[in-house]
Amino acid sequence: MLLEDDIRALSTAVSGIVAVPDSPEFAEETFAFNAATVHRPEVVLGAADAQDVAAGVKWAAERSLPVSVQSTGHGAESAVDGGLLITTRRLQDVHIDPVERTARVGAGVKWRSVLEASVPHGLIGLHGSSTDVGVVGYTVGGGLPVLGRVHGFAADHVRSMEVVTADGALRRIDAETEAELFSLMRGGKGNLGIVTALEFSLFPLGEFYGGGIMYPGADAAAILTAFREWLPTLPDDASPSISLLRLPDLDFVPPPLRGQFVVHLRFAFLGNKEDGDALLAPMRAVSTPLMDTAGPMSYLDVDQIHMDPADPLPFQDAGALLTDFGEDAVAELLRLAGDGTDCPLLLIEIRPLGGALSRGGIVPDAVSGRDAAFLLFLLGFRLPPVAAAVSESIRAILAAMAPYSTGYTLVNFHGEPGDEADRARAWSPAVYQRMRAAKSSYDPGNLLRFGHAITGAPAAG
Repeated sequence: MLLEDDIRALSTAVSGIVAVPDSPEFAEETFAFNAATVHRPEVVLGAADAQDVAAGVKWAAERSLPVSVQSTGHGAESAVDGGLLITTRRLQDVHIDPVERTARVGAGVKWRSVLEASVPHGLIGLHGSSTDVGVVGYTVGGGLPVLGRVHGFAADHVRSMEVVTADGALRRIDAETEAELFSLMRGGKGNLGIVTALEFSLFPLGEFYGGGIMYPGADAAAILTAFREWLPTLPDDASPSISLLRLPDLDFVPPPLRGQFVVHLRFAFLGNKEDGDALLAPMRAVSTPLMDTAGPMSYLDVDQIHMDPADPLPFQDAGALLTDFGEDAVAELLRLAGDGTDCPLLLIEIRPLGGALSRGGIVPDAVSGRDAAFLLFLLGFRLPPVAAAVSESIRAILAAMAPYSTGYTLVNFHGEPGDEADRARAWSPAVYQRMRAAKSSYDPGNLLRFGHAITGAPAAG
């Protein structure tokens, strides 16, 4: 149990906000984008800079107090219970080097801020489906970009990072300096330290074509079959995905689609209108769209492709990597979630991988899934009266798709972590064993034990 002297010692050591459960700032500092997750740490530190993070970790280590970290809370799959929560949302530095084509960002920066700074230079970073997501949490989890098939995972292109390890040391690491730690932090999801700053490559932006097509859910079987047959015809410059959506009657849904079951094709392409239209033509002919927004667009409007909710919501999600999405897999998915079923999930997404996602970067990292063909991602509201049905539906769909699965996940799409064997599925066996060895070295006291954390390897002998 923490004493007043302990809290006073932390407050003296840092310049940021220190709050305990009865402090007026506590609720705001602990709030997560996934509103179903309610954190209950013993104390929270709203870090003002990297030195605050280091001081907070050192303070916790001296007291054998577990430490967790949060920026936006988009990846808050499980609640923090006890210990010190460090929030990094105030670390907002953004620096773009248009000559070297790099960005350096603080741990609280969202992708939207990066794009607003980089797009005027004709450069983009490798963000995911929503630019409201924090750069660091997304990237240390691998980072599956909208344009992943042409550029690979975001973690593949990290140049360097500043990280506070469990001993309270602030380190700058890269491919030459503490190379093993650098490798495992890129895809290891914070198991070995807290990132305070990240430097990564940016990529040239030419003409961009993107958007989506909404189809009637009643045509799902024909659309998914056509989608599967269409994929081999696409170049790596094109990154599509497709979802079954049961849209609620809420304000974030466009009025014509509220309360509808639809199929949503998402499409991002580095090319012009003529080529984009030609690539999409087979899918435009499959069914009569309810909405078609695909075309040339400003890259700053890229969120319109996936149309992810911008406001915090209570949700449960899970994912699996698939070897195949053939005729039998489509039939199984539609048996449980197709037109006429009572599936309660808001979203069931199939995202093709391959291309640069299968090849890896110049410097090895800890990202899994390079041998998979597809990512299956499931999401539903964790709200009464559907919360129990959402959990059961996720379990049923994952079980039905197991014959087509690699048995592994991507850590950012894993969902709520279970036991150690379940957590291990986010990495290849070889990477997982390297991470356990590194955990024993960098965090022998298992201070960083929240979220998708693993345990260290047992001592030899």
